[in-house]
Amino acid sequence: MTPSPTHAQQAPAAQAVSAPAVPTPAVPTPDSEPTLVVENLAVELGGRLVLQDAGLTVARGELVGLLGPNGAGKTTLLRTVLGLLRPAAGRVTVAGRVAKPGRTAIGYVPQRHEFAWEFPASVADVVGTGLTGRLGLFRRMRTEHWEAVAEALDRVRMTEFATRPVGQLSGGQRQRVLVARALVLRPSLLLLDEPFTGLDLITQDLLSQLFAGLAHEGHAVLMTTHDLVGALDACDRVALLNRTVIAAGTPAALADDPSVWMAAFGVGPDSALLRVLKAAA
Repeated sequence: MTPSPTHAQQAPAAQAVSAPAVPTPAVPTPDSEPTLVVENLAVELGGRLVLQDAGLTVARGELVGLLGPNGAGKTTLLRTVLGLLRPAAGRVTVAGRVAKPGRTAIGYVPQRHEFAWEFPASVADVVGTGLTGRLGLFRRMRTEHWEAVAEALDRVRMTEFATRPVGQLSGGQRQRVLVARALVLRPSLLLLDEPFTGLDLITQDLLSQLFAGLAHEGHAVLMTTHDLVGALDACDRVALLNRTVIAAGTPAALADDPSVWMAAFGVGPDSALLRVLKAAA
């Protein structure tokens, strides 16, 4: 699935890696139909109830942070949205329809450690694998598919690395490749699973600007993260999850209510978590 020399020659000119400019926000109106709707969701894994009566919406133009402790069910919720897990109760719809693996245009960025970076493939090859579900395993990519790859690489400022082996990339560059791999589908919904893990603060800041830009261009973006302060700074809304959605709202509204953080993270009133949140508010 390596791009032909013709496509490589037609790639846009190399450019320096920098934070993408954030265009004027396409803020959703309050009565607009959300792209993602999670209603009364319950999910069982191995006979154990992981999620119960969870509700959440993400509209076009929003970056929503999904926050909670380890084991709270964040990744389970993402996998259910993707259609990889079947709810025990409730339902999940994307653009008004139940998601079907490989058929619904959802961009998914897994945690970096879940990808086999030692595999001998170029950056463009890896981004192209985002189309496998749509093309099937044995169909060759055509010109329009390589154009979508080039567009996705340009969006994350990785055009100049298109032919470089992915094993030679830094952590931040690898994360951008995974984002491009999700964007190649031109999805309406983008799911990010712990995108900042193991990255330095400068790289986290650059990625935060990228994610905010994608949301403000019209994507609905849902991101799980343990970076609570970063989420409060970058997200339009945040949702606190611990088997169910404890609270959801703007960062300013939730930062002023320590009770919801205590309920979600199981901490007391003297917790360092609350002091950090108060300082960041």
